[in-house]
Amino acid sequence: MEDIERAAKPFNINWLNTAFLLGTPPLALVGAIWHGLTYGITWVEGMIFFVWYFACGLSITVGYHRLFTHRSHDARAPLRLAYAVFGAGSFQNSILEWSSDHRRHHKEVDHEADPYNASRGFWWSHFLWILMDEHVGEPDYTNVRDLQKDWVVRFQHRFIFSIGFLSGMVAPALLGFALGGVGTAIGGFVWGGLVRTVFVHHGTFLINSAAHVWGKQPYATTNSSKDSSWLAFFTFGEGYHNFHHTYPADYRNGHRWWQWDPSKWLIQAASLVRLSDNLKRAPKWSIETARMETSFQRAASDAATEHGEEQMNVFQARSKACCDGLRSALRQIDAKRQQLKQVGRDKRDQLVNQLKQAKMSVKQVRGDFQLLLAEMSLTPRPSHS
Repeated sequence: MEDIERAAKPFNINWLNTAFLLGTPPLALVGAIWHGLTYGITWVEGMIFFVWYFACGLSITVGYHRLFTHRSHDARAPLRLAYAVFGAGSFQNSILEWSSDHRRHHKEVDHEADPYNASRGFWWSHFLWILMDEHVGEPDYTNVRDLQKDWVVRFQHRFIFSIGFLSGMVAPALLGFALGGVGTAIGGFVWGGLVRTVFVHHGTFLINSAAHVWGKQPYATTNSSKDSSWLAFFTFGEGYHNFHHTYPADYRNGHRWWQWDPSKWLIQAASLVRLSDNLKRAPKWSIETARMETSFQRAASDAATEHGEEQMNVFQARSKACCDGLRSALRQIDAKRQQLKQVGRDKRDQLVNQLKQAKMSVKQVRGDFQLLLAEMSLTPRPSHS
């Protein structure tokens, strides 16, 4: 674990961050009420709010997070530039600083060097960490040297405040003026700027806080990250956080096609028009094996008090055999499907039969594993002397 240098005082308040984060919610509330009473609210203000909400929010989840921080895919310069412009308008610091903090979070999750360490409490990980400067000296960007080679990242970092103000506050006001005059310009500033900023801020913050408190852990229990479908709905798909911490380089957080993840859909859509490519995906055999291993670990923690060490070792061996069998069968399925795309008709029947056998093996292994879990849940009868 990396060493961190504490400031001389237990807490040094960052007054700029504090004024902005604590000041925007009341300003947004007062501004929205005053504007509504003075000019009324039309469809234009609603449209500006949602356009900027999605543009800035997705620039964080797709751009800052999945593209720049985790390199889960590649993107062309126009798209990277768009993410940089609207990401700056979300007022969450530059790509360089955001990515550096987030990479440190993944490396040191739940430990002292984690910037938004969830073990320090919900509100610390939600936003208090932003208000406090606990370190001395210049920011350490050694973990984002790869990003410093990108001219878009360097440009945005140098002019982050100007870009943020223009894209996050001025631009929605100008659009409002063009569509409806002075009153709508004020509405664009209030709804597309202030109100939208509050919503995007706390949507992002929920991933640092709520996604480490509420939900399930189907893929790993080594850290506090959780999967939550309801949280995914409010965070552009980022709520599948346990999956993300297990497979951070996957461009998806909701890896199943039906899971709500607008961020992955945007990445997929961009790939169709060749604005993004090299989309990385964790292999299915790895994902399903992780689920099986985690299910066993959870069952074993409950069964350990009911079964002796010798019996638990037997269960452990059977679980390992199931995981190995599942991994092997799923890898065979992937290989056979790839071969089917390349062979002629004369060899297809043989491959199809092999594919069916591999699928039957998967079904058999899963049945054996369910039987194992059922046996582990049974309380052994006491022996009689």
